[in-house]
Amino acid sequence: MRENYKTIGKLTESEIIIQKSRFIGYAKRAESEQEAIEFIESIKAKHRSANHNCSAYIIGEHDSIQKANDDGEPSGTAGVPILEVLKKQGLKDTAVVITRYFGGIKLGGGGLIRAYGKATTAAISASGIVERRLHSLMAVSIDYNWLGKAENEIRQSPYPLKEIRYTDGVEILVHVPVEKELDFTGWINEMTNGQAMISCLEKEFLEFQMPE
Repeated sequence: MRENYKTIGKLTESEIIIQKSRFIGYAKRAESEQEAIEFIESIKAKHRSANHNCSAYIIGEHDSIQKANDDGEPSGTAGVPILEVLKKQGLKDTAVVITRYFGGIKLGGGGLIRAYGKATTAAISASGIVERRLHSLMAVSIDYNWLGKAENEIRQSPYPLKEIRYTDGVEILVHVPVEKELDFTGWINEMTNGQAMISCLEKEFLEFQMPE
């Protein structure tokens, strides 16, 4: 199972004008090739009258699926530049479509490469990048007499408290980065004089917004 990786945030539309041509960009998270294809087709349907709907996507833990489509632009001037931006920014499970409405001025091969690269960067910036970090969901089972101290300490710690369950005893659910699991266990044991029962319920990703 993969641990930490970067991908796209929310789907947002961006637009830039280059030499009177409109370049409208869309970036979306796609966790399968089918999801990427459906996204690309939806943008094509939205912009049927556009001159070009160029696209690229990169999918899989080891970037095993990589596709680029020039959609009528000269070979290598649109899809590949889009894909290269995704790779350069280290994004995974991401699809991008750049829609172009031709403005009457030809850009040439180099101009197109730069334009599609710039439009892709703008689309990614508009959507935002998130880092998905793998966490262990830890269950800390304690007697009620430890609740005040444990809850207070955990809330002041860097470990996000997810939930507190009250039954015969108390079960505190805490998200812990996978690489900090042993540190967390030792900290809880020290805090409770070894009176806590600690277990990992599951692994799950939390998302953190990356700075611009």
